[in-house]
Amino acid sequence: MATGEDTTLLHNSRVKKQAGPTVSRGKKKAVVVTSLIVIAVLTLFIHWIDQSAYGPGKSHRSSSNKKNLIFFVTDGMGPASLSLTRSFRQYVDGLPINDTLQLDRHLIGSSRTRSSDSLVTDSAAGATAFSCGLKSYNGAIGVDQFKSPCGTILEAAKLEGLLTGLVVTTRITDATPASFSAHADYRIQEDLIALHQIGEYPLGPVVDLIIGGGRTHFYPKSDPGFGSRTDGRNLIKEVQKRGWQYVSDRAEFDALQLGKNVSLPLLALLADNDIPFDLDRDEKVYPSLEEQTMTALTALSEATRDSDKGFFLLVEGSRIDHAGHQNDPSAQVREVLAFDKAFAAAMEFADNSDVETILISTSDHETGGLVTARQVTKEYPDYLWKPEVLGNSSYSGEYAKRKILNYHADDKLDFVRHEVLERDLGITDYTEEDVAELASLKDSEAIQYKINDMISFRAQIGWTTHGHSAVDVNIYAYANEKNAWYDILDHLQGNHENTEIGQYMAKYLGLDLGSVTEKVNKTKHSPDMAVKELGTSEVYDENYHKLIDLQGL
Repeated sequence: MATGEDTTLLHNSRVKKQAGPTVSRGKKKAVVVTSLIVIAVLTLFIHWIDQSAYGPGKSHRSSSNKKNLIFFVTDGMGPASLSLTRSFRQYVDGLPINDTLQLDRHLIGSSRTRSSDSLVTDSAAGATAFSCGLKSYNGAIGVDQFKSPCGTILEAAKLEGLLTGLVVTTRITDATPASFSAHADYRIQEDLIALHQIGEYPLGPVVDLIIGGGRTHFYPKSDPGFGSRTDGRNLIKEVQKRGWQYVSDRAEFDALQLGKNVSLPLLALLADNDIPFDLDRDEKVYPSLEEQTMTALTALSEATRDSDKGFFLLVEGSRIDHAGHQNDPSAQVREVLAFDKAFAAAMEFADNSDVETILISTSDHETGGLVTARQVTKEYPDYLWKPEVLGNSSYSGEYAKRKILNYHADDKLDFVRHEVLERDLGITDYTEEDVAELASLKDSEAIQYKINDMISFRAQIGWTTHGHSAVDVNIYAYANEKNAWYDILDHLQGNHENTEIGQYMAKYLGLDLGSVTEKVNKTKHSPDMAVKELGTSEVYDENYHKLIDLQGL
């Protein structure tokens, strides 16, 4: 049983204190003054922390309802990717252990990623959760789980008078950009997606600016260079006749002057398929994601300067996902660093803008099941991983495998030893069995996986899959206005379903996705047309590495 004193304390009632030593009035004054000083300092410190979270603020920033929303997607990037990249950067740049990435400083929460039909989502369902604010099945492009088109944030923004843009490093018809700008029952319908993106569906053209790769789905298969369309249409010529500005290479991109010399609508397709990994990217041929982002921001900002409406821009670090699928740690850290620069550039844009601007960044899922440790012997493992191994790689496994496959001279073993392993990948402790295996393999994927495992093993980095995982992913945010920052925190701080991110973005811009859904209901979205054009319902899906029966979807 509790004593009387215990009972008093449990109920928070007063206890008569015993007499103790007295404190002089002067000492009491000193204590009060000191306390006030401490409170003042703490208040200033909290204000500084609070202010640094949402930007410097500008007294001349417009008080209108004009808003810009920049939505970043780090395709396939999980929390371990940040840990890997942060430590890698600290090592190669000689930075202190408290140095962090830009993204690290703006972490506000995490997102659950499951789709409507699986605990492990794909990029299409993940992007549709963002674009439509609802769950759908793996493979769905801007359609709900019943295969009905759903209105997207980009479409709703355009109908509300905002300008819109897409910036990616994969094909522009790939799952993430497609889910904001098209409607298809299955992500493999990239020819149809291209048609929607140039405005051939009920809403007409809704994307004002497109920068990425994937010109193959805009040219006919008969084009000997890079076309793959089966309907014989040349969409590039068609959009140019409609007034689009078309950009196809580095020189034409540079002529855009980082967005100062852009005529909207803009279609910039800078690669036949995907833009190369940043590790392999020839800067004389391909612009960086940072340059693409800066070009888009400047172009959209200039075009909306005299409007009371802002813009919506999607920016995707697309190939973080590909590095995860390939289990290529050297490529992955460079892709994350390239994305971090693009995010920093957008922050700088927001700080200098007169318009309320928010940045939201998250991933659709994690890829590869990355672990920053690996047991490489039967003995109890060492507690370490080796970033220097990644620093020694000058090229990705994707690049190296193509180099091996394209070499047909008699001295292939020496070529693999000296040109690929030693020079390109920085591996000198290979075995002759490694060399013989790489020289003899004919399967492109098998060569790539072998190379990347050699690097991961030496770096003591682990992977659990060549597919996706169900791990929660991070949410990052930034705003150039205090009220906007608090609004983001009210809705996205903590752990959330991925659909809540899409729903919040629609709310922030004041968009009615339901009314847009009614307008896109008659969109042609089934794979019937593709089956008719191909003469077969079975097609090979590169995303899933298997045959897909379109009629069975």
